[in-house]
Amino acid sequence: MIPPSLTGAVLSADQAVAHTLLNCLLREVSGPEHQTAVTGGRLLLRLPRSGVLLSIALRRVCLIGSHRFTGPVTAQSGDGSWAELPWPALAERIHRELELRTGVCNEEFLDQVAASHAGVSAALAAHDPQRPSGDPYLDSEQSLLLGHRFHPTPKARGGDPADWQRYAPEARARFRLHHLAVRRERVRQAGTTAPLDRQGPAPDGYLPLPVHPWQYAMLAGHPALRAALRGGEVLDLGPRGGEFAPTASVRTLYDGRDFLKFSLNVRITNCLRKNAEYELAGAVALTRLLEPVAADLATRFPGTALLREPGYRTLDLGSRELAEGFGVIVRDGLAGHLTPGLTPLLAAAVADEYPLSEAQLGRLPATARPQTALAWWQRYLRLLVPPVLAAYFDHGVVLEPHLQNVVLGLDGRGLPRQVLFRDLEGTKLLPGHHAAALAALPEAVARALVYQPSRGWDRVVYCLIVNHLAEMLAALADRHPTLEPRLWAAVRAVLAQRAAAHGDPPQLRALIAGVPLPAKANLLTRWARKADRDADYVRIPSPLASELLSVLAAPHWSTAPC
Repeated sequence: MIPPSLTGAVLSADQAVAHTLLNCLLREVSGPEHQTAVTGGRLLLRLPRSGVLLSIALRRVCLIGSHRFTGPVTAQSGDGSWAELPWPALAERIHRELELRTGVCNEEFLDQVAASHAGVSAALAAHDPQRPSGDPYLDSEQSLLLGHRFHPTPKARGGDPADWQRYAPEARARFRLHHLAVRRERVRQAGTTAPLDRQGPAPDGYLPLPVHPWQYAMLAGHPALRAALRGGEVLDLGPRGGEFAPTASVRTLYDGRDFLKFSLNVRITNCLRKNAEYELAGAVALTRLLEPVAADLATRFPGTALLREPGYRTLDLGSRELAEGFGVIVRDGLAGHLTPGLTPLLAAAVADEYPLSEAQLGRLPATARPQTALAWWQRYLRLLVPPVLAAYFDHGVVLEPHLQNVVLGLDGRGLPRQVLFRDLEGTKLLPGHHAAALAALPEAVARALVYQPSRGWDRVVYCLIVNHLAEMLAALADRHPTLEPRLWAAVRAVLAQRAAAHGDPPQLRALIAGVPLPAKANLLTRWARKADRDADYVRIPSPLASELLSVLAAPHWSTAPC
């Protein structure tokens, strides 16, 4: 059963932001420094350098430590009493703690938290669960009202939140693209560009270049563009064509057939979301290199598909800023990969903590009873885990299967039948497997496509287990709390099967034994103003140790709500 408190009004923006900040503290600061305790149905969390003691009520204790919160955050005062701590005050406490920890000040941090709060507020205000679009897939892409629950500023996008409502997925935005026509000799492109050409015609000697309207407004005054417009090298055709909808990533747009990934010179989570020149070329190069890998995985693991990024187009006016700012990457649509009859849903929407869309796991009839929920989970694990590990161990490919990068294909009963992996930006190669192919690429392109093995393995484990499986499992455990140990035991069993299939590699052997798991440190990364590629990892306790699971599966043990 979904808790009755979750079926009506959604959390307030105040509590959603406070809970997210507390998640980050628990995972990255107080948890690793052993400054937490669970007692009397509450989490106690201490900020070790500033001596602040925080508390919050728990809906449910999670075995991986990512507990479910309810109600306000409270702080202990000097006389021992407790009082509610509003989210701005909590953000200030975190700011002080991180300044003491690092010895540096991030003057952007509090403004970014405030911007994220404004984004969450706008998303909740616009939310109307009684007004579905009629497209379950698009509804799932646009249902992430609260954002990443382990990122301190998941909805911070800069500028006026009212301006972003025209382009925000959670506002169910739809809009036409701005179109330029560019003389052929002033176009840089590679690979398959047919999806760009079918957005509309261009005069003879020109090629069409669709542009995200927010990005065009930002760059319209660039001197090199203005000169090209005056000289006729570029024609401004204005808004035209059919409407596109933003997907969960904000900058990747979908018209029901094609996905187009645009540049947006705005920080979303950890990165400025622009298509750097090496990323434009890298998407096409990686698509080519991954063709045999994708074919092998699809053959060995039926239900596996990889959405390629086979082409790009941009301006070539001698300006790197314009080349990157107007670069657009073509991504495969769903139709060429999705098995007929299946309903695609974004994994992040299925795993959402709250039932904000019909895609959320607690609303799927196939998970209504404990036994059917366990069967659903085992089927899901068999689809998701084997191709990710085979890509790494057999092909030296680091897939990035976090929740926002996986689309599920569900049958009419709501059972998982297919997984589609997308977004090659985070897909990397291990240099030992691909030395010759990498040597043939420009240095900047090759460098961006590589992870060293240890970092690549951390990325796989984080995305697959901590980000994806743990969150999907938590959504199932919210519905059936006593199942949680068995759900983790099923994860361990699948990992053991794959270890045997890959010759018992030491990385998998350690994972199955229960070594601490890598979790991306989004709070510390944002504080240090690092790019996502350079994010640090913290180690969190693993629930995979067989001895632990044996104890937790005993009848006297319960992970039921507090």
